[in-house]
Amino acid sequence: MKNIVVMVLFVLCCFTSIQGQNTSIEETETFFPNADVLKEDTIEYKFLSVPENWDDPKSNTIKIAVCILKNKSNKANADAVVFIQGGPGASGVQNIRSWYRHPLREKNDIVLFDIRGTGFSEPRLCPDLGKKFMEILAKNQSETEDEKQKTAEALFCKQDLLNQGVDIEAYNSLSVSRDLHALKTLLGYSNWHVYGASYGTYMAQVYTSMFPKDIKTLSLDSPISEISTYYTKNTTNYISSLSKVFKRCLSDSDCHNQYPDLETIYYKTIADLEEHPITVKVDKKIIASGEFTYNSEDFKIAIQQALYNKKLVEVIPLLIYQFHERNEDALGNLVAAFSSLLGMDYGVYFCVSCNETLPNNKISEYQTDASKYKGLKGGVAFYKSDFKVCEKWNLNRQDTIVPHDLSKLSSISSPVLVFSGEYDPITPLTNGDKVARKFKKGYTVVGHNLGHVPGFTRTGSKVAEFFINNPNKQLDISAFKKEATIDFVGGVALNPGVSKVGNNLSKINLVFLLPLFVALLIMFVFIFTYVIKLIRKKYKTNSDKIIRVLSILTSIVGITGLISLVLALTKVAGQNYFVLAFGLPENFNYIFTVLLIFSALLFITMLYFIVRIKIINDRSIVFSVLFSNILLVTYLFYWGIL
Repeated sequence: MKNIVVMVLFVLCCFTSIQGQNTSIEETETFFPNADVLKEDTIEYKFLSVPENWDDPKSNTIKIAVCILKNKSNKANADAVVFIQGGPGASGVQNIRSWYRHPLREKNDIVLFDIRGTGFSEPRLCPDLGKKFMEILAKNQSETEDEKQKTAEALFCKQDLLNQGVDIEAYNSLSVSRDLHALKTLLGYSNWHVYGASYGTYMAQVYTSMFPKDIKTLSLDSPISEISTYYTKNTTNYISSLSKVFKRCLSDSDCHNQYPDLETIYYKTIADLEEHPITVKVDKKIIASGEFTYNSEDFKIAIQQALYNKKLVEVIPLLIYQFHERNEDALGNLVAAFSSLLGMDYGVYFCVSCNETLPNNKISEYQTDASKYKGLKGGVAFYKSDFKVCEKWNLNRQDTIVPHDLSKLSSISSPVLVFSGEYDPITPLTNGDKVARKFKKGYTVVGHNLGHVPGFTRTGSKVAEFFINNPNKQLDISAFKKEATIDFVGGVALNPGVSKVGNNLSKINLVFLLPLFVALLIMFVFIFTYVIKLIRKKYKTNSDKIIRVLSILTSIVGITGLISLVLALTKVAGQNYFVLAFGLPENFNYIFTVLLIFSALLFITMLYFIVRIKIINDRSIVFSVLFSNILLVTYLFYWGIL
């Protein structure tokens, strides 16, 4: 009884302390009004109100978006798993599709939140900054000019935030940790399971150090081991992971035969693009100018980002060769994927990075590390430029920025699961063991054949579910050895239209596709009706027979080609959808042959119709089916398939 009283007093004390800091939580409407599948689920949407500056009693109040996916077992007092997203600046709430069917939901509530300043949280800091960076990268200009313009845009963002009264120094891991502590208390959890991903692993470590009693278990997916080397070792981390691709391709006879001298071609492409960038056409919704120019820096960051995802790792040899061969059509299709890299909230990215990351990394050490790789020509400017941004960002700052003291982590008794991906280019495999050794009960699980955040794979989800629900049981640290090995993509029939068809069909626009659906319906009806009439010998003249046979044959071949194309797209997308940016595997070459035959038959049929038009009966009906075929071939030309 005494223990219960002490516990109640402790909770009340914490709650009173939280209330004293002007915090509250309130329900709100769904953040996803158009997602019908989520409306059918048991999900709560809330806003957590906290001080912008926890140490200033007069601080502004900000709102943090929270999404709670209730457990599937309908347990009233279920444990909770809180997810800390990375970036810093990516949205945790928008990651809901990775969690709403996660096996952890069977017994646990899943708490997603957008760290202060991101996503649905209010205020949102400079949400358009990433788009401006994309416009800069799209230009054909030097690395120095890119850095100059990027810095200018970042400083414009900073000044805009200051003009709005935003306390930019209050956006850091310490503040996020206090936000989490307040959220846990106001939601009524005594403690919870914490799951951090990427930069969120660093925030999770800071949170654990500050509030160790909040932590039931800790899962760190692709962890940061030392904040002071997060940037300085960037080049080595990248090249170490990329070298694994080169080595594996060399030992794979199919890959080596199709992509000989892969490593040499990679460095040669960097040198070529320095002298002769590649300008490609892109959708103006992505780049207002309608053009994107790939230079050597864009190439380097594109390959670095490909190492994040297993399916992209499998296309790296193909991707390197497409850059080397200057395939503008295929590279144009990649820009949309490239733009997603800049989809997070860069206002928060620089607030956090300039508050706690870059000041604890030395540009001289970065340059020393990058100088080891002569062919890379100075590391990766996309990351190196952050040093210049933060130098200017912190120009008038008075305080000295020191790393958070994480020495207390060694006394944490909570079990800790650490995921590390074999090909991860930003938080490499070596980080896993370093982080696990910080804790009394740290367990490293290697994501074999995987890149960044391997915990979000099917195998990773099962490992995380077992660990969190059974923290004291033996963990299968070799679970990922059952993961399928890297299967490099080769033998692709290049066709720029494949990607366009895939995008049109994945995001169905009924207004755009309705004429095609009507045309296909007319063709089906014509085939069925006139095959029967021909069998019954309803036509007396050869002209009527021939035009109908030609029209039926053309329609059948056209429909067969289109259906085969859609089925091929579906199959390839299920295996590796990144292949569609380039074309289809060569075993689907017959589809392009069928569509070419369709085009030839249509030409012959139209020519015969024009020549014999005066003696053909029911010309309007025949013309309607011919027009339907013309419409189909028009779509194929528009997509770029033909």
